[in-house]
Amino acid sequence: MESLEKAGLAVNYNKVSSTRPKSLPERVHIWDETLRDGEQTPGVALTIDEKIEIAKMLDEVGASIVAVGFPAVSEGEANAVAAIAKEGLTNASVAAPARAVKTDIDACLKADVSEVPIFIATSDFRLKYQLQMTREEMLARLTECIEYGTDHGLVIDYIAEDSTRSDMDFLCKAYKAAIDAGADKICVADTVGFVRPSVMKYIMQQIKKGLSSDSKYKVPIAVHCHNDFGLANANTLAAIEEGASFAHVCVNGYGERAGNAAFEEVVMALEELHNVNTGIDTEKLYNLSRLVERHFMIPLPLHKAISGDNAFTHSSGIHSHGQLTHSMTYEPISPSEVGRRREFHLGKFVGRHFVEYLLKMGGVTATEKQAREIANRVKKTHEEQKKRQTKESFDKIKSKLKNLRTGVSEREFWAIVFEVI
Repeated sequence: MESLEKAGLAVNYNKVSSTRPKSLPERVHIWDETLRDGEQTPGVALTIDEKIEIAKMLDEVGASIVAVGFPAVSEGEANAVAAIAKEGLTNASVAAPARAVKTDIDACLKADVSEVPIFIATSDFRLKYQLQMTREEMLARLTECIEYGTDHGLVIDYIAEDSTRSDMDFLCKAYKAAIDAGADKICVADTVGFVRPSVMKYIMQQIKKGLSSDSKYKVPIAVHCHNDFGLANANTLAAIEEGASFAHVCVNGYGERAGNAAFEEVVMALEELHNVNTGIDTEKLYNLSRLVERHFMIPLPLHKAISGDNAFTHSSGIHSHGQLTHSMTYEPISPSEVGRRREFHLGKFVGRHFVEYLLKMGGVTATEKQAREIANRVKKTHEEQKKRQTKESFDKIKSKLKNLRTGVSEREFWAIVFEVI
């Protein structure tokens, strides 16, 4: 892509030194959660073959860590995790999460993964109402399980679930306990997508300050963000700007509830806006996105950044004309950088210049008056097509899309109950 300076465009303020965060790492490792948190998207249930195909693609594009599933969930999930571990990934570490429970870690050992992120909450709310544990009991459990994992030769990471709603002193105490027990990395988790980017920066600053008393506590920090307020990407980038060097992401932003930080969007923001190396082959991002979309059977919004059908499609006559004069007029990056192609939409906003361009490409000569007439007829045709559309047909299509979300209905659940009991 032609640089902004060479293109003679306005200053790229992303590159102004005073706008560059001082704690921004030179390299950010992509920790993919598509096959774990991503598969927890309501209605998704992948086969072993689908999981293996996605894992191999994630490895191929350059992910550093691939969390391939949660072995303690079921026998089928354990078999899938073991199958991927047996396949072996070339670049990525194969990880499988565990609660702070020894039997969960045993399931990971049996599946033969190399890395186990152990998660347990640090917020008093979750300790009281979900885990029914005191702080002291939680720290003892965490220490015991991390030591158990490291004693069995595993790379152990600690994910402090609900970090962003935790008492800061206790959160730092938990991180220190985890590192003392042998944790290789720690993770800040915005489990319910609760904070603003500026608050995420504050939390990261306080964590680094709380762990600065001893050099042994300066381990890599990961960040895991959910999208309940549409801020997962922004909060992930905010944490990275304060020094986090591992980004938890899911392809296409899939995941629980409103989803997680999106793999392709976080990667391109880091590469293009922050000038940070992620180790990702960005030209393969679109193929990865399409593969995961097909296996998840959850259609992407047309307007989704990077991988949505409209992301590099131009409709306005002004925009189309601009793109014909210079590719950066209405695009921040070349579509080829993410494995895409530029497209133009013919409809009510088409302009004469684009009509003339298409005629020229087709070897057809026309006067300016004829080109305007063609443009006007295209506009009119589109408007007439739109009039024939009905809200009823849209509702039917939307209903059919909802049917793609599989799962057990309440009626089916009670039928199972009565068969068992």
